[in-house]
Amino acid sequence: MTPDQAYRHCHNLTRRAGPNFSVGFRFLPRDKRRATEAAYAFCRYLDDQVDLPGAGNPEERLKEWEAELERTYAGRPTHPAGIALADALARYPIPKEAFEGLIAGCRMDLAKTRYETFSELVVYCDLVATTIRDITLAIFGARGEEAVRLGRSFSTALQLTNILRDVGEDLDRGRIYLPSEERERFGVTEESLSARRLTPEFAALMKFSADRARGYFREGMKILPLVDADARLATRLMGEVYLRLLDEIERRNYDVFTRKIRLSSLVKAGVVLRTLLTPV
Repeated sequence: MTPDQAYRHCHNLTRRAGPNFSVGFRFLPRDKRRATEAAYAFCRYLDDQVDLPGAGNPEERLKEWEAELERTYAGRPTHPAGIALADALARYPIPKEAFEGLIAGCRMDLAKTRYETFSELVVYCDLVATTIRDITLAIFGARGEEAVRLGRSFSTALQLTNILRDVGEDLDRGRIYLPSEERERFGVTEESLSARRLTPEFAALMKFSADRARGYFREGMKILPLVDADARLATRLMGEVYLRLLDEIERRNYDVFTRKIRLSSLVKAGVVLRTLLTPV
C-alpha cells in the first residue's frame, strides 16, 4: 500500500469515527491534515482493541498494536494507519511516548472500572489525553513548557467531555468514570446510575462535571497563540465543537442514557460559521 492510499484510509476512518473531533481538520494545510488524521486513526485502532466485542483477548490485541507501533517507528509498518503515520513522522516529531501513553490508558481500562476521586480520574485522563496533546503539539508547532501545560488542559477538557457524553455506553461496558466520591456528594448511588435513573441529583452531578470541563476549556484555549498560524482555526474549532457538545448535553437535561448525544451536521456547520465570523 502506498502512503497516499494509507492516508486515504485514515481520512475515511476519521470522518466516520471522529465526526466531532475532526470538524476542524479540513482547515489544516494538507500535510498537517494528513498527519493528524494518520495519528488519529492509529489512536482509534488502539482504543478500539479494548471495546471490540467477541474478537479475542483484548490484551493480545493491544500487544499486536504495540508491535505495529514499534514497526512504524522503525520504518517497517504493515497496517494502513502505521504506513500513513510512518510517512508523517518524516515531517513531524510525534513522540512515540504519546501512543505508549494511550496503550497504558487502554490497559487501565481493562483493569480498572471505577474511580474513587477526581484525582484518580485525572491520572487516567493524563494517559489518554496526553496522547492528544503530544500529537497535536508536534504537528501544530507549539513548543515550550507553557504549551505543554495549556495543551494538557485542552486535551483533558476533551476527555472529560467524552466521559460525560458516554456515561450510558460506558455502563454497558461495566465502567463508571464519574468519581464515586463526587457521586456520593451529589447523592447519586451506583444502583441509581446503573438503572439509568435521570434524577435531579444526577443532573446536578452532570452540571458540576460539565462546568468543570468548561473551565479546562477556558484555560486550554489560551494555547491558540502558541500554535502555528495555519493550525489555529482547526484548534479553535476542536474546542468550540466540544463546548457545543457540552451545551447539547445540558440542553437535553443531561439525558445521556436514552441515546448517544451527537451534533448534527447543521449544528456543526453553525459552529464553523460562528467561529469564522468571530475573531479570537
